[in-house]
Amino acid sequence: MSRDRGPHRLHRHHRNTLTAAALALLALPASGCVVVHGEREVLPATSEAEAAEALRKFTTAYNKADKAYDSSFDAAYVTGPLGDMDEARLNAGHVNHPAGNPAHTPLKFADVEYTIPEKAGWPRWFLADARANRGDDDRWLMVFTRDGLDERWEVSYLTVVDPGKVPEFKLGEDGFAEALPADSPELAVSPKDLSRDYATYLEDGGNGFAPGPHTTDWRAEREKKETRPGLATQYMDEPLTGGDYDPVALRTADGGALVFFTTRHFVKQTAAAGASVPTPNKNVLALTTGEIKQSLTMEFVSNQVALTPERGAGDAGVNVLGRIQGLTSAKGE
Repeated sequence: MSRDRGPHRLHRHHRNTLTAAALALLALPASGCVVVHGEREVLPATSEAEAAEALRKFTTAYNKADKAYDSSFDAAYVTGPLGDMDEARLNAGHVNHPAGNPAHTPLKFADVEYTIPEKAGWPRWFLADARANRGDDDRWLMVFTRDGLDERWEVSYLTVVDPGKVPEFKLGEDGFAEALPADSPELAVSPKDLSRDYATYLEDGGNGFAPGPHTTDWRAEREKKETRPGLATQYMDEPLTGGDYDPVALRTADGGALVFFTTRHFVKQTAAAGASVPTPNKNVLALTTGEIKQSLTMEFVSNQVALTPERGAGDAGVNVLGRIQGLTSAKGE
């Protein structure tokens, strides 16, 4: 699965097993052999056993990479926004600690729940919801994706939400969830438009998003930092979609959806004449090209998870439950 590589710190059913016939249905009518192609057939993305194995492999690779500060150990297990943030974090760590991560603690997961949707075509994906040995009882939501049966499962989205915030999903009689298409007209905002709408909201404000730490609070924080004595800070927000950055959406029991989506953000600090840009921390410096004279422009990738109400459900707005943002590059001028 291809992706573009761009410091990031991580802040904060289903029981049915797929059969070989579910992977490649084969009928033998009197007229001959007919294969029903997985590209067109609505099928579960995986089995719970395979999902658990994918999580195990990802965790093993992640821990090797984190211990060595070497992105080659987990590059094949991450993609999309998480891939960008993880590679940048590891590269910065390697610059500052070439011998490896002196503070490494193996990441472990417990109380894991898997939500596996049925859908036609590729990519197929599933959600792992777990408690990690970091961040109290926060829930780590990880979207695993792949483009074909012969490809490896990779984590594209990783967000962290407060316990109790994960919604109940709509499940069929077989226990599998419903994946909504990116252009679904059944939601107040189609998943494909969330990245653009969120970037526009952060710059201009508006009423499309519910108040909270990742909307109204974040805008207020940025406004306070825009002008300081001797330093101006500018913000630019962009949608980020396509390929492994495309949104994924799961139907919730109330008719809405839980949607994962990506955005890109730039922060430019410019010092006034006779002043200087504050010296950034060593992880930022490790990812900075050029010389910081009067300005520093930082590029971030951010992945969000949001509850999007169904169309006509009222004026509650999209509720952004969690967000993880990581610096991917910086430039001094």
